[in-house]
Amino acid sequence: MTALDPETPQTASSRAKDHSPWNWLLFIPIVVPLIPVLFNADSPRVLGFPRFYWLQLVYILLGVATTTLVYQMTKKRGGR
Repeated sequence: MTALDPETPQTASSRAKDHSPWNWLLFIPIVVPLIPVLFNADSPRVLGFPRFYWLQLVYILLGVATTTLVYQMTKKRGGR
């Protein structure tokens, strides 16, 4: 590797060793939208939109919230 290479062996190895249990939460926004029972109906309607459409927005918020939580719990702090 050269000095211009942005990925040094130290950062590559630290990413490979990140086995935090918090990372398992990232499966939630992947698995939850795959459950058909949640969106297989027309009601309730929110502002006139059927359940399928407004649940898509909820899934986006779920993904953002989960990713933010995992990031905050696994980021390196100070000298650690």
